[in-house]
Amino acid sequence: MAVTINAPPDQVWPWLVQLGGDRGGWYSWDHLDNGGRPSAREVHPEWQNLTLGDYVKYWTRRHGPVDAWQVAALDPNRFLGLHGLSDLRGRSLDPKQPRPSAYTERLWGFRLNELPGGRTRLVIGGYEVFRPRWLERYSSWLSPVVVWIMQARMVAVLKRNVERASGARGQTVASGGTA
Repeated sequence: MAVTINAPPDQVWPWLVQLGGDRGGWYSWDHLDNGGRPSAREVHPEWQNLTLGDYVKYWTRRHGPVDAWQVAALDPNRFLGLHGLSDLRGRSLDPKQPRPSAYTERLWGFRLNELPGGRTRLVIGGYEVFRPRWLERYSSWLSPVVVWIMQARMVAVLKRNVERASGARGQTVASGGTA
């Protein structure tokens, strides 16, 4: 999935870095994937520190924020890679330990490609595996549909938020103020 955003990568990146249930949310259908809490509508400086090995949390109505994704790759203004490993109840597993008989493992990548004219092509891709295999056969038709619906909303909201913030900065600079 991809979207072209009318702003340079360094203006898109802060929105990706603040992803998470205990941070800026997921910019999707908040009542479904953010425990009903609204996603951020602006960049928050306190959520801009993200390093390899950090956990990006998912918000649950029952338990609040829980570890969901570990930062596996980080190339500022270019790429964010997340890795998720959990049992079928959603509890995080240690990737250094042997896998249990039933689990799910996910990779989720966000690539920022700089385009001419100060634009960015945000490309999002991922992979998910379920074990045991029979479970993967049943989830193979539902999971892509759910991911597509949620991720389509995410890219639309990200595009809108980044362009709105970028436009506001551009207007401030054009009017003689500071950005």
